[in-house]
Amino acid sequence: MDEFEVLLDAEKISVERFVRFKINSKADADDILQEVYLTAYQKFAQLKSRDSFKAWIISIARNKCNDYFRGIANQFEIPLEELTELHQSDSRYGTAEISLVRDTIEMLGDKDKQILYLFFWKEIPQAEIAKRLNVPIGTVKSRLHTAKQNFKNKYPYYTGISKGENTMKRLPEFIPEYKIEVSDKKAFDVKWEELMGWFLVPKLGEKLSWGMYDIPSRKCSHIYDMQVTGKAKVHGIEGVELTAREAAYSDKTDVINRTFVAQLTDTHCRYLATLRNDGDVRNYITFLDGDEFMLNWGFGEDNCGNETNLTQKSDIQRVGSVVTSIKKDFLLDIVGRYLVTINGKSYDTVCVMDIETYNCGVVSEQYLDKNGRTILWRRFNRDDWAIDRYKKLWSEQLPDNEKIVVNGTTYVHWYDCITDYIL
Repeated sequence: MDEFEVLLDAEKISVERFVRFKINSKADADDILQEVYLTAYQKFAQLKSRDSFKAWIISIARNKCNDYFRGIANQFEIPLEELTELHQSDSRYGTAEISLVRDTIEMLGDKDKQILYLFFWKEIPQAEIAKRLNVPIGTVKSRLHTAKQNFKNKYPYYTGISKGENTMKRLPEFIPEYKIEVSDKKAFDVKWEELMGWFLVPKLGEKLSWGMYDIPSRKCSHIYDMQVTGKAKVHGIEGVELTAREAAYSDKTDVINRTFVAQLTDTHCRYLATLRNDGDVRNYITFLDGDEFMLNWGFGEDNCGNETNLTQKSDIQRVGSVVTSIKKDFLLDIVGRYLVTINGKSYDTVCVMDIETYNCGVVSEQYLDKNGRTILWRRFNRDDWAIDRYKKLWSEQLPDNEKIVVNGTTYVHWYDCITDYIL
C-alpha cells in the first residue's frame, strides 16, 4: 500500500463513524464517504504534516456533510442553521450526532412524503409528476407548497429565526476592555451555585447566555445559550435537566446541542448525567458509569460536586502573578478580593482559582460578585499543555499574553468568558 492508503486504513473507522453519526441515510452516508476519500486522495499532496492526517480528513468529512445539509436546506427553503442543528453530547470517546430531517419527514402524511420524494430526491419536474399522478399541474404545485410548509411546521427547531438568536445577539463580538485591581479588603464568603464550567444555576426557570473570547484578539469564538428545561431524576436522585446550545460566533450554522442533568443542594452542585445519542436511542451516561462519566463530568470525591459555600481556606496563596498551593485533589479556593471593571461597570468580587481539577495542565480564575455570579472567567494553559497536538509551547504561540507562575510552573493566558449577567 502507498502512504495514503496506510494512513487512511488507520483512520477509516473514525471517518466512517463520524459520517454515519451525522447522516442517517446509509445510502447517502456511503456516497459522502466516497466523496471524502476521493477528495482526500486528490489533495493528499497538500497535507504538510502526516501527523495531522486524522484531523485533516475529518475536516474534509465535516465539509462534505455540511454540503449535504446545505443542499437539502436549499431544496426545502429553510435556514441552513436550522437544518444542520444537531443533538450532540460529549464523552471520552468523542461526540455523537443525529440529523432530525428524516425523522421530520416520517411525521408527514403519505401525500406530503410522496410529493417531496418525487420532487426533491428524484428531481422529477412538476409537469412530469402531474403526468405520473394523473393530476393537474396546479394540484402538484399546491401539494408541493403544502408539503414544504408542513415540513417547516413539524421540524423541531424551526421558529422563523435561529433559536436563541435574540439572546445571542446581546453578547458583543469583542470582549469589553476590563481592569482587575487587587483590593486591600478581606475576601468575603460567597454562595456559588453555578454549574462548574457552564455558569448556569441549575434551578427551574434559569437561563443564561455566555461567550468565549480568544486572547489577544479579544474576539468571540463561540456563544452558548442555556436554560433549565424541567425536573429530572437519575437513579432516584432528583435534579433538573438543562440544555446548552453552542454556536460559532462567525458561523451560525456550526451548532451543537448538549443536554445535562444536574443537582443543586445546600452544600454542593454537581452533574448527574449527560446525554449521548446512539443512533435513535437517547443514551444517558450517569455518575454510576465509572470513568466514562467521571473523567469528563465528575468532580470531587464520589462525584460530590463543587462546594457552593465558598470561604477562603488558604489552600492557594497568590501574590501578583505568583501562585503557590498545597498538594491536594480538587484544589479550588478563594485567593483574594478584587475590583473588576468591565463594560462600564465596577464589581466587588472574590477570585476563585481552580488548579487542574477538571483538566490536567489548566488553571482558571473566576471572579464572583456577592451574588455568587461570574463577572469574568479566565483560562491559563500550562506552557506544555497539549504540546503533542499544538507542537509549540504556549509561551511561543501567545508570547504577549499574560503569564502566571503556579508552584514554579508557567501558565499562559488563553481565553476569557463573560455572561449576559454583566450586560
